[in-house]
Amino acid sequence: MRAEVKFRVIYRHKDKYSISEMCRFFDVSRSGYYGFVKRMDKPAKDLELFKLIRECQLETKQTYGYRRVAIWLERKGVHNNPKTILRVMRKYSLLSIVRRRRYCNYSQALHRYDNLLNRDFNADRPNQKWVTDISYIKTSQGFLYISVIRDLYDRSIVAYKTSTVQNINLVLNTIKAAKRKEKVTAELQLHSDQGFQYTSQAYFNLTKGIP
Repeated sequence: MRAEVKFRVIYRHKDKYSISEMCRFFDVSRSGYYGFVKRMDKPAKDLELFKLIRECQLETKQTYGYRRVAIWLERKGVHNNPKTILRVMRKYSLLSIVRRRRYCNYSQALHRYDNLLNRDFNADRPNQKWVTDISYIKTSQGFLYISVIRDLYDRSIVAYKTSTVQNINLVLNTIKAAKRKEKVTAELQLHSDQGFQYTSQAYFNLTKGIP
């Protein structure tokens, strides 16, 4: 994965995760990241085209490819080479998002959990409150999914796993890695969004003893 792609992912999640942690995660330098941000702040020759494409993608929920964007622009009286439009879309991460239809075996969604965290994102000691979630990075080869467990005590990443498939095993392998790394007790709260991976029987079996 090119460094610029990693920098864009870090920039996208800068309000959610620590920049230092993400730079270590993606094996890039902080100076390189801040240099990228500085370059982003400079006015570009294609800034006006970027604004129009962004308007199009906001209007269409980022479902248009560059050819449909070119048609959308032409209807507004703006004519550009489709290759130029594609270059700007790549530069500013405005490529269409492929929304694959999700198929879920709802018979596996067996377990629901009380919201013990209740938006209290502070912890008095390590391994008291963990939060877990799955994010993704769009690459030229497809989507790369990242499962992360974070300790709310110091916002450190306890464990993470990556996969090209968003499935239950991705979540289970992340929890197994965290349990090997840290001492887990019955007082630990593991908070998730209760997607299908987190309500499965396999997740329940693995997290017995963790609320």
